[in-house]
Amino acid sequence: MKRKIAILEKICIMFQRKIGIDLGTTTVLVYVPKRGIIIHEPSVVAVSCIDKKVLAVGKEAKDMLGRTPDTIVARRPLKDGVIADYRTTEAMLRYFINKALGGVRLFRPEVMVAVPGGITSTERRAVIDATLAAGAKAAYIIKEPIVAAIGANIPIGSPSGHMIIDIGGGTSEMAVISLGGIVASESVRIGGVKFDSSISEYIRRKYGLAVGERTAEDIKIQIGAAMYLPDKLVMEVKGRDMVTGLPKIIEVTSDDVTAAIQNELEGIINTVKEVLHKTPPELSADVMDKGIVLSGGSSQLRNLDMLIAEATGVPTFLAEDPQQCVAKGTGIALENLEAYKRSIFTS
Repeated sequence: MKRKIAILEKICIMFQRKIGIDLGTTTVLVYVPKRGIIIHEPSVVAVSCIDKKVLAVGKEAKDMLGRTPDTIVARRPLKDGVIADYRTTEAMLRYFINKALGGVRLFRPEVMVAVPGGITSTERRAVIDATLAAGAKAAYIIKEPIVAAIGANIPIGSPSGHMIIDIGGGTSEMAVISLGGIVASESVRIGGVKFDSSISEYIRRKYGLAVGERTAEDIKIQIGAAMYLPDKLVMEVKGRDMVTGLPKIIEVTSDDVTAAIQNELEGIINTVKEVLHKTPPELSADVMDKGIVLSGGSSQLRNLDMLIAEATGVPTFLAEDPQQCVAKGTGIALENLEAYKRSIFTS
């Protein structure tokens, strides 16, 4: 009898699946142990207004943004890093979990989800409930600064201070980490989405041109900069003239983008300074020696590292492959699930 139980336990372990999810405001990345990051898609869902049926998720849904008829709505179910639409988030999670596992499965997976460090207990509960409803056997929540640091190859277990800034689509997370825990941290709901809306608003005010969400994002990626560049970058932008209502083409420069996002950049820098003020002196010395590490998709904005270094006086570096740091870190935590269950996340 004992032998049969042991064999059954081994079979269960063989078929047990684990999934790590970086549930971002603009992008979802899914990590499966031994396979790495297998899904990297926009966190957009297209829903029918008639019967509330989900029509598309991910890349296919993002292509519909700003192009749908009255009967279809394409939207992001997460806002500022947290769930804004529970049912749509659940449908999106189910889609990505099924896509990650594929085919027929005997056991439901254990899922670890990375969330902003500043979310409330209610928001945390909503993520757990949505993950379980989407088909997970167990759901674990882990804070983004911790996994971003792990994914950026920072030795978080050492008795030394390390500072990470993770700038995503909806939030910017700053934390000083030592001995595997967060010593000082702040979370501000500023990220890539706020950059995009500020760019869109600035172009509307200055040029009288209405541009969509995707166009604003393209402008940010192609010519965006956190500091004024000596050699300005220029881009042709198509949109709708606010006066005539007709299509129009204008030229936008990198200086326009820098001017448009000044308030958002100031908000991020002020929050970084708050974390540094709260950091104990010994750890402050460590941070000064090692520098600040930037991760997250929006940290790739040109010269953002230089701007933070200039504002704080602390050397600042961009992590290798910054957009995937959180997903990679979640995967590493997932592969050492039992150890992490006892320490740095909530189940």
